[in-house]
Amino acid sequence: MEIYSLRFDGEILRILDQRYLPFEVLEIECRNAKDVFEAINEMKIRGAPAIGVAAAYGMYLGIKSFEGNSVELLARLKEVKAYLDSARPTAINLRWATERIFKVANESKVEDINGLKEVIKNEAIKIEEEDVTTNLRISEYGSTLFKDNDRIMTICNSGALATAGYGTAFGVIRRSFEKYKDISAVVLETRPYLQGARLTALELKELGIPFKLITDNMSGYVMQKGLVSGVVVGADRIAINGDTANKVGTYMLAVLAHYHRIPFYVAAPISSIDPCVNKGSDIPIEERNIDEVTSCGGKRIAPHNIEAYNPAFDVTPEELIQAIITERGILEKPFKDSISKVCEKDQGER
Repeated sequence: MEIYSLRFDGEILRILDQRYLPFEVLEIECRNAKDVFEAINEMKIRGAPAIGVAAAYGMYLGIKSFEGNSVELLARLKEVKAYLDSARPTAINLRWATERIFKVANESKVEDINGLKEVIKNEAIKIEEEDVTTNLRISEYGSTLFKDNDRIMTICNSGALATAGYGTAFGVIRRSFEKYKDISAVVLETRPYLQGARLTALELKELGIPFKLITDNMSGYVMQKGLVSGVVVGADRIAINGDTANKVGTYMLAVLAHYHRIPFYVAAPISSIDPCVNKGSDIPIEERNIDEVTSCGGKRIAPHNIEAYNPAFDVTPEELIQAIITERGILEKPFKDSISKVCEKDQGER
């Protein structure tokens, strides 16, 4: 099957509903900001870069049918931004994308309302196109950290389904497979939402990349047996000091990798860095419905009337991360210096 997260035809955003993969391929149509909000909030689409691209298109869809003058349209756009920003709290790419759209619209010299709508739509398209290019660069840089016969472990999904195309951490595995001999992957199932089992396994299978799927609690055993050359994970938000929020279970992998002296890498675009957050403890962690813990595949697996805990993300301290792979290159320690430098350069070029 063709692997993609979203498609935009100029007026309608079509999203591949990831809740039903790999057993059913269902595409949904988003025609307004509410549709996009629900797609993000209900995890029909997920993955920080993909959420950002979807939100960018949501900004356009939120004002596409608006009637009034340009000043009123900008006021409406600000409301749409606040609405979309509230869809999910941890992934910074969402807010980054809506802020970029709003800034471009607000600074535009176009006064005609239809022309301003075109400016907004074109910027959303540009964000999608840039994400694909960014992923390819991340993947190429990341592949230099591996060699023939390596086994690369990852958690969650960071491939084409989590981005506009190719992938970030997944892209590193994919590019390494294209360049070297006998590359394989070790994929954690990623409870409770099973993004690894349902999505990453699907992408690897479709691409013909050898892999082993394991349950999350097998990761230490697999490392102990010497079956992992390196760990590569994505990121939903990176603090200025390098602390990284990613799918819950990532911190566990980092601790295990550190103990077993296995390199642990984060692969993410510069847009995942939050310049307003100094350390990981300041990153908001989304807590989702406990039904995701007490059920699996739509079936109850725990007794009724019990308490459960369901944080969607955890934070990996920077001291457990060997390097951060970005489209600007591989950031080394001290991360506070390398991150500040790359962010300053990125801002200077915008």
